[in-house]
Amino acid sequence: MSAPAKEIIDLNRWNRAERDWVIGAIGTVTADANRSADTHLLTVPLPHQWGIQLYLKDESTHPTGSLKHRLARSLFLYALCNGWITEGSAIVEASSGSTAVSEAYFARLLGLPFIAVMPATTSAAKIAMIEREGGTCHLVTDPVTIYQESARLADELGGHFMDQFTYAERATDWRGNNNIAESIFDQLAYEPFPIPEWIVTGAGTGGTSATIGRFLRYHRRHTRLCVVDPENSAFFPGWKHRDSAIRTGHASRIEGIGRPRFEPSFIPTVVDRMIQVPDAASVAAVRFLRSITGLTAGASTGTSLFAAYRLICEMRAENTRGSIVALLCDPGDRYTDTYYSDSWAAHQGFDLESYLDILHTAHTTGKWLGPPSR
Repeated sequence: MSAPAKEIIDLNRWNRAERDWVIGAIGTVTADANRSADTHLLTVPLPHQWGIQLYLKDESTHPTGSLKHRLARSLFLYALCNGWITEGSAIVEASSGSTAVSEAYFARLLGLPFIAVMPATTSAAKIAMIEREGGTCHLVTDPVTIYQESARLADELGGHFMDQFTYAERATDWRGNNNIAESIFDQLAYEPFPIPEWIVTGAGTGGTSATIGRFLRYHRRHTRLCVVDPENSAFFPGWKHRDSAIRTGHASRIEGIGRPRFEPSFIPTVVDRMIQVPDAASVAAVRFLRSITGLTAGASTGTSLFAAYRLICEMRAENTRGSIVALLCDPGDRYTDTYYSDSWAAHQGFDLESYLDILHTAHTTGKWLGPPSR
């Protein structure tokens, strides 16, 4: 007598309804990219005889107004394709800034609840931005606990913790697929120096610098990557000493960049140079940008711009011609009560005038009179 046939159990079975929902969700997220024009590459005027071009990649034109729109889209696609997000999943993120705003936007597109876990000290304006995109805010007393609380809350709700600080470096296709690096090079194609000497960016999760650094190597570009870091951040000392265990214990005053710990998505080996920029210099730089172009931006843009002028002056000293691209990460209208407020700057103890003088001299003469790079 033959043995009874064994029941075959497919533990990875993906039923038709689940498949249809995920396929539709991926289509919805992809459609957002398809209907959104690429962000602009703006020029900052420099003396023609220098033979140096300075560009700003204006990420503020995304639907949610910041560079983090790219990251949020990539994180959603990554989680959907991995089967981590299904119909009705609650989306949880540890963020009090632009990432939460962008993720709330995509969650609403998919009809999913979104919860941002953030410190109780988060400003009412930031909370309002997240809520305007359909998200809710879960406040915690101790900022250090936002990661653990996010994981706990996602588990309790049967949802998904996006964990931008872990997955940012792998969610984006660094080979191309219209990532930010590919976009920059495409837009430079008809410029005087289509292969820039430097691309300058800050690091919050580290995802953008990882994407750009890997892209440059994969496509065999000679362009160097400079990552800028504000005060109180662990990235610069961790990179300098090759020590990922460094902790500073302090939050960054420059929103969007700088972290008190060395985040998993920051890949130090793809970075050619780091420059630590004083916070007052970052604030002065966005005010200087407004004075010469009329553009307003958040202070993370100022961090990159201040370092870009340092690099411009080095190129002038070496009689090197070429181009530099820095990122304009988000608009200045989010920061009228902080970076553009004289009373706020005074309360922080910032001496903006000295840094404005440094920038003016660099912009008009190509000479660097500022503090040496660290």
